[in-house]
Amino acid sequence: MNILGISAFYHDSAACLVQDGQITAAAQEERFTRKKHDHSFPKNAVNFCIRHAGLTTDQVDIVAFYDKPFIKFERILETYMAYAPIGIQSFIKAMPLWIKEKLWMKEYIKKELNYEGKIIFPEHHESHAASAFFPSPYQEAAFITMDGVGEWATASYGTGRDNEIEIYADIRFPHSLGLLYSAFTYYTGFKVNSGEYKVMGLAPYGEPKFRDLILSELIDLKEDGSFKMNMKYFNYCAGLTMTNRKFDRLFGGPPRRPETRLTQRDMDLARSVQDVTEEVMMRMARHVHKETGLKNLCLAGGVALNCVGNGKILREGPFENIWIQPAAGDAGGALGAALFAWYQVLGNPRQSDNVHDVQSGSYLGPEYGEDAIEAYLKENDIPYTKLKENEIPEKIADLIADEKVIGWFQGRMEFGPRALGGRSIIGDARSPKMQEIMNLKIKFRESFRPFAPSVTIDKVSDYFELDRESPYMLLVAPVRKEIRREMTSDENSYFGLEKLHVVRSSVPAITHVDYSARVQTVNPDTHPLYYQMIQTFDKKYKCPVIINTSFNVRGEPIVCAPHDAYLCFMRTNMDYLIMGSYLLEKTDQKPLDKDIDWLKEFELD
Repeated sequence: MNILGISAFYHDSAACLVQDGQITAAAQEERFTRKKHDHSFPKNAVNFCIRHAGLTTDQVDIVAFYDKPFIKFERILETYMAYAPIGIQSFIKAMPLWIKEKLWMKEYIKKELNYEGKIIFPEHHESHAASAFFPSPYQEAAFITMDGVGEWATASYGTGRDNEIEIYADIRFPHSLGLLYSAFTYYTGFKVNSGEYKVMGLAPYGEPKFRDLILSELIDLKEDGSFKMNMKYFNYCAGLTMTNRKFDRLFGGPPRRPETRLTQRDMDLARSVQDVTEEVMMRMARHVHKETGLKNLCLAGGVALNCVGNGKILREGPFENIWIQPAAGDAGGALGAALFAWYQVLGNPRQSDNVHDVQSGSYLGPEYGEDAIEAYLKENDIPYTKLKENEIPEKIADLIADEKVIGWFQGRMEFGPRALGGRSIIGDARSPKMQEIMNLKIKFRESFRPFAPSVTIDKVSDYFELDRESPYMLLVAPVRKEIRREMTSDENSYFGLEKLHVVRSSVPAITHVDYSARVQTVNPDTHPLYYQMIQTFDKKYKCPVIINTSFNVRGEPIVCAPHDAYLCFMRTNMDYLIMGSYLLEKTDQKPLDKDIDWLKEFELD
């Protein structure tokens, strides 16, 4: 039984193939088109999934689309009517695409895929809930889904048991935790649906000075985590922006213009909305635990990518175990829709061991073998050194220790927004200067943004206050006190971005200003070569922790193919690139042709 899941037309379009209940392939469309957060129909991702399995479209039994377009259209139309004539510009902008494409999704899918089989449409939050529970390690669990908005729901909770999920209650548009966070993303000068990570990373530089104002004016938060928002301050229902002039007056000025200097006020705003978000997440978790009585919790939806909030639920919340869908945003809706079809629609049995998930480390994307990589290098006359596989761990460990920055391109590409050792840029976490070097010279992004550590699973508790796996980089944990450095009185008085230049631990490049880190544990079962390399680094240099950041530059998706990796390598100040067994040194390379097309699509074949 071949089930194809699809998400499209909002942001982060994706496709997923489930075969007899096994997740065999999944990828976001952006990785192929090279357009970040590409929302178009995921024809490249669909083609990859089908070709990876050696299928043709007519061998697909069911296509599952991740939401119900007619109900979503109903919500949009009702919202515009409620605010009319305000929002006429936004209405005129939105309607043509709905009338031409989105409303006729069944016909659109049939035409795009040349497909005549069965098509189903789970609800948006059903897809999120299915993506949270069905791949999880648990036979029984509660779930919470939180995002901007689906059809009407913006958050939901319920339970998953065996092969069935049941939603108990939801919060409905326009009241949305995801949209509240996005409003502050917009207000602090970052891009909505893209810059929320930046707000989360900026928060520790600020103080929660506006927390009480948010809770008194913007959101009426109840003890059970339900809430209503004061819509007089927001513009997203019918306008083209997130906030309005009343919001500006409440917080003392207009939104920060993108790319202008960050002020302490921006940092305080980020900290305030982050604190409020964590409070909402905690209240929801406590209520859901009280209502369900279950010990396991699964999370999905875009807000579940708030790894600071996730870490707080794990440390302070009532649940014993927590599992978060690695592609928690809309991309994961494709996976959830396919699994919903397999379990809930078809009624197939499900058996879990309460230990291991079935997400395969989220290494579900394209893989390029040695022959394909060598062919690309030779065809383009690119100098390289070929290593034996058993030489790779020590060679790369030595380069890291020499403070070199390395592009690491191995195995299958990750599904979800995090690089997990398939398409990563890696470096020495012990280096005090590495965070700034990698932010400004490699990633070309804001200097305040923290980097994540990859740590071998057996040593995670030696460095972080974490007693379990975090394979998907979705939990923030404190750095252990034993490896922290005592601050001087002068350093303790630093304010704002001054805090960035202080060495805080024995692994300063991955220690954020609040002594936290977004941890990825590396398991030899899911990525043996990556594990062996970090283990070798530990044996030789007494540190099982390295920097791991996504293999891309600011504004571009994570690399997919050798072509993408080479261009990214050459456009930055990376020192080395290892693709499979092929090691490239920057000083050996010829300058790139200035006329090269950066967005050229590299053929999967």
